[in-house]
Amino acid sequence: MTRMTASIDSPSAAHPPAEVPSSRIRTRAEAEAYVASVCFKHGPPRLLGVELEWTVHHAADPRRPLDAEALIAALGPHAPRSLVLDSPQRPLPNGSALTVEPGGQVEVSSLPSPSLRTLLDTTAADAAHVRSRLADGGLLLGERGTDPWRIPHRLLDVPRYAAMECAFDRIGIGGRLMMCSTAGVQVCLDAGEPHRIAARWAALHALGPVFIAAFANSPQLFGDPTGWASVRTRSLLRTDIPRMRPGPATADPAADWARRVLDTALLCLRRDGTDWRAPGGVTFAEWICGALPWPPTFDDLDYHLSTLFPPVRPRGYFEVRYLDAQHGDDWMLPTAALVALFADESTVDRVLELAVPAAGRWVDAARHGLADPALARTAAAVLELACRELDRLDETPELVEPLADVVPRRLAEAR
Repeated sequence: MTRMTASIDSPSAAHPPAEVPSSRIRTRAEAEAYVASVCFKHGPPRLLGVELEWTVHHAADPRRPLDAEALIAALGPHAPRSLVLDSPQRPLPNGSALTVEPGGQVEVSSLPSPSLRTLLDTTAADAAHVRSRLADGGLLLGERGTDPWRIPHRLLDVPRYAAMECAFDRIGIGGRLMMCSTAGVQVCLDAGEPHRIAARWAALHALGPVFIAAFANSPQLFGDPTGWASVRTRSLLRTDIPRMRPGPATADPAADWARRVLDTALLCLRRDGTDWRAPGGVTFAEWICGALPWPPTFDDLDYHLSTLFPPVRPRGYFEVRYLDAQHGDDWMLPTAALVALFADESTVDRVLELAVPAAGRWVDAARHGLADPALARTAAAVLELACRELDRLDETPELVEPLADVVPRRLAEAR
């Protein structure tokens, strides 16, 4: 597993359209082969990663719009260059990267780790460092998957996000909510050996509704209850269906993903200056065929890949994106559960069997959470399996009991 280190938000990422590098893409087949190879790297599952997002609030008044200067001062040398152009952008003490999302949400991205124990300990320490710095600056981290009070407001003034906002506004408010008001837990798992990739891909998608329901944590928006367990998931699914929808479980997910990438419209188009808006409806495949005055390069294709946001995104590893942000350190529970369920291939096969009743029920999970009886039964069975596997791993024994209590506790809270 590797971690992207170049800032996709930096103005320096632009290149003059008049320049046609030797890495230009000539055919759709060439582009599809490239996407399949870089997004579905195979090998023995070995490395783990996690990315934690939080909304940020003024401690004295969490409903007050976030002050960019206060955030910059609190983050200090860790501030990303998308927020402060000349920032040293230092990693956090344990090596995690700190980034800022369009609405001022902060994200801590761990280094890849072969050990669950190490992953949790180092990421928790880096998260505590961020929390402490923010507290010293009069700020605090939110504990929900969406901002419960404030309207979406874009804090980052960079061409990428301006173009995204423009494109999403044509569809509705979901895009602004996704960009500026949501926060999640993203777990990164290796794709696995070639003959197991399809099964692991299918299992991660089958688990999506189960984990959304079990860890739903975004019931409120604009100060009012929404009637949804995960309004964050609702926002994502309503934003841009071709870009956000879950992938199908097929025998060749790499080929299917490559076709999907090429048939998805451009979200933004890098060029000199600050206007990165893309012509509406032009897909990457159409760009290859001459829809724009200059041909695309593989660098352009890499950038296009960063503008798709499905619940499970292949990036050489699998980035699981369907979890709401959690209270405090509760992010460790779904993280440990996913790691435990994908540590052994026989367990992956059992996950597929158990999750059949929930497969495809993304909207039901977001709306009802565990109030849906079928989702509650499936979640109980899946998390029981996760507890057994976590106990077998014997890296984080202290998490087994609270993980086993997730479904009963949430059902009791609902009652």
